Amino acid sequence: QGNVLSLFTDIVKYNRTFHLPWSPGMNRDDRMMENVDIFEDEDVIICEKLDGENFSLYPNTLHARSLEYPSHNSQKWIKNFWAQIAYEIPEGWRVCGENMYAKHAIHYTNENRNALSTYFYMFSIWNEKNICLSWDETEEWAELLGLTLVPVFYKGIWDMNVINELNKRMEANPNTIEGYVVRLSREYHYSEFRKVCGKYVRKNHVQNNHGHWSTQKIIKNELRNN
Repeated sequence: QGNVLSLFTDIVKYNRTFHLPWSPGMNRDDRMMENVDIFEDEDVIICEKLDGENFSLYPNTLHARSLEYPSHNSQKWIKNFWAQIAYEIPEGWRVCGENMYAKHAIHYTNENRNALSTYFYMFSIWNEKNICLSWDETEEWAELLGLTLVPVFYKGIWDMNVINELNKRMEANPNTIEGYVVRLSREYHYSEFRKVCGKYVRKNHVQNNHGHWSTQKIIKNELRNN
């Protein structure tokens, strides 16, 4: 169920998302889904894969996916944001999303036309049984909590024509978008995660010429001009 790292709640590290078979951005330590048969004839959600830091928010604590790394100055915003909404998260539940405050590989700016509407985008919510709620329920909880969901590219029955068009879009916008994530629309248990979720990451997304983003000067992503 997860490692107990707090006196108050069980901390569950966000699961590793395997690459879709056609994802061009795999690295040596990445893993690929063996096939996508589980998506066939099923309702799926395809969301933008934002280039941020994965964060899980609980009623009484929060953490990044990389539990072993120390706190970073770019996390101040998300900690303040969490403090304002924590009391609304049900006991034993967690909200997962992207902390978008700092630039990683992609700079979100008004000039690039990929500026953000917020610095936290929710992509899932998990209950006390370690079940990821269905997308319909996720939308309801996002509204209840006043949170912004990750951009959705497609919602409907699995269709490779849609995938092929998305792949073209990714190739046409390599510097402003990281990729996309596919998941089944239905609810699923943590143990199912690697079978029901897959990601596409653009080619050469991770560039280490200047070291990991966390070792560099913090550059804020931009919010959209009104």
